[in-house]
Amino acid sequence: MALTLAEASKLSNDMLKQGVIETIIKESPVLQRLPFIEIAGNGLTYNQEKTLPSIDFYDVGEDWAESTPTFEQKTAHLKIMGGDADVDNFLKSTRSNIQDLEAAVVELKAKAVKDKFEETFIYGDATVNAKAFDGLRKLIDTGTVGPQVIAMGDAGATLTLAKLDELIDAIKGGKPDLLIMSRRSRRKLNALVRATGGMMETDRDRWGNFIQFWDGIPIGVNDWILDTHVVAGGVETATTGGDCSTIYAVQMGEWGLCGLTSPGHLTVEPLGSMESKDATRTRVKWYVSLALFSSVKAAALIGVKD
Repeated sequence: MALTLAEASKLSNDMLKQGVIETIIKESPVLQRLPFIEIAGNGLTYNQEKTLPSIDFYDVGEDWAESTPTFEQKTAHLKIMGGDADVDNFLKSTRSNIQDLEAAVVELKAKAVKDKFEETFIYGDATVNAKAFDGLRKLIDTGTVGPQVIAMGDAGATLTLAKLDELIDAIKGGKPDLLIMSRRSRRKLNALVRATGGMMETDRDRWGNFIQFWDGIPIGVNDWILDTHVVAGGVETATTGGDCSTIYAVQMGEWGLCGLTSPGHLTVEPLGSMESKDATRTRVKWYVSLALFSSVKAAALIGVKD
């Protein structure tokens, strides 16, 4: 059974872990919604759905033709992500009357974990950095022409509402659960909607953050999506040196885009006193990866210009 980080934290009695997870997901639209499958071992080999079997009509007594869906075998390996947070015992003793210094340091480390995950969620590429997992850009393969890669133009073009709808329609079997874009792309979308005399639908999430919606789909801002992509021939050729951005549409779940994690999800380990210095150490770690179980559950709109 796949659980989000928020749901998984409720199953733990570790208050420190619960606090770290709440810090991580509070400002991350992706981690608020992305479910994770706990796997035993260091990776998962799965069949990614490519096409459905065909169905025909038949006459009485006619021979039936057999057809099967097509799959592509994929493998996702868990990667080790995390870091240590050291708190000087002198500072902890003398300044904790102002604020809990240890809690503040661990909170900052948790935010750093969130930032690293969100960056890798988009740009992770195990062929470039074998220590990282593959992100959306690699799973969708925006550098190749395909049905899940929609281009604003051969070299990019200004965002239009029609193209955004085309991106949404590229997700089969229901609407996307999230549209992920940069702040620049969100500003452009707001401007397009206001130009038609309308306003974006807004609401608050459980943490009090404002959320905007397009066609009933929540919009998640990812601060790591670059607005400097290069698009040529209707595909992305580089992430820097240009003036284009990318908008992603994803449907999340065990049938679509899903996170992979070791049992227990993210862990927080108080390692205690250090031998080499007068400090205590806390380790935040996560054995994590990403899997796309069906190719039609994620799509990218590339070449988005301001």
